[in-house]
Amino acid sequence: MNRYTLHETFIVHKYVVDEWEIQPSDHNYFEIIFVEKGFGYHTINNVRFPYKENDIFLLAPEDTHHFEIEKRSSFTYFKFTELLFSSKINLPDRKFWLQRIEQLLHHPNIIPGDVICHEADRSIIWDIHNLVLEEFKSEKVYYQEIISNAISTALSIIVRNISEKYNSNQKNVPVNSAKIDLILSHIRQHVYDNDLTKISFLSNKFNMSQSSISTYFKRKTGESIHQYVTKYKMKLVEYRLQHSEFTIAEIAYQLGYTDESHLTKTFKKHFSMSPKQYRKELAFSE
Repeated sequence: MNRYTLHETFIVHKYVVDEWEIQPSDHNYFEIIFVEKGFGYHTINNVRFPYKENDIFLLAPEDTHHFEIEKRSSFTYFKFTELLFSSKINLPDRKFWLQRIEQLLHHPNIIPGDVICHEADRSIIWDIHNLVLEEFKSEKVYYQEIISNAISTALSIIVRNISEKYNSNQKNVPVNSAKIDLILSHIRQHVYDNDLTKISFLSNKFNMSQSSISTYFKRKTGESIHQYVTKYKMKLVEYRLQHSEFTIAEIAYQLGYTDESHLTKTFKKHFSMSPKQYRKELAFSE
């Protein structure tokens, strides 16, 4: 079952193989990979780990991966872009969805491997898998909306499991081990809430004084915490200008700016044009 539909924003691939002949490669899609049968090893971004029947993997754009198959294996891939959730398809809460997709897009694959830690959630994801396949095959009325909302639900469950796995692993990390990665990950995850990215909050969370964490962050990244948060927010603003129909004022509110003018002033410093001009440039180039 290899075919393009939904204007090429959602693709289903099925593979039944004894040996993986596809070379490691990157891609432009998000991919949910379902292991229906078999076992072996899966390598994502040079991290190798075993896989088995019923495992579920998530790949973000620019991830690389390949399988080493020890027993004949069957995989189903759901490949999709953020356009699956565009305004042309009815998604209940687009702001919430954008936060989820941005977390996946800009968050490194810290915990590679099967993404599910709760078996009840695994059963739900597999039920969604079956629903999506049926809708994809039949193309009944409203099938696009059903697939869009089903994938949104699946990804929300996956993000919940990844977050829980990551937070659980954090408890076992030595105090000075990769602390900068933990700080950066926290900022990316909570960038929508200004209070959770303040130096005062970060210093308490990571058991450092405000001056120490500021100096440490600057030494490790070459930027102040404020500079990093601002640059990261600008990435999200740019992404929303490209992939949503939110007004500038709505984007400002979503990302914690006091008003549209504050966002516009900051955006101009980074892109040498206003958000409105940036959007006009995008429309002109299409």
